[in-house]
Amino acid sequence: MPDEPDDPENPLGDTADAWCPYCGEPCELVVDPGGGAHQEYVEDCPVCCRPWRVTATWYDGVASVRLDTEDE
Repeated sequence: MPDEPDDPENPLGDTADAWCPYCGEPCELVVDPGGGAHQEYVEDCPVCCRPWRVTATWYDGVASVRLDTEDE
């Protein structure tokens, strides 16, 4: 992992594309590879404001993100 981010507008590192499990809108999530190879947290949809359960996993330096509804 480089010491300096490649993109100065995104100092945390990686982004991942996903779709809201409630409203279906596409979104781009900023994911922090420094948080560990497997992360789980809650984030709200920027469109419908409903909470997602975010699971982020890294494979060979590439982030994979899954969004689930909080009621599952």
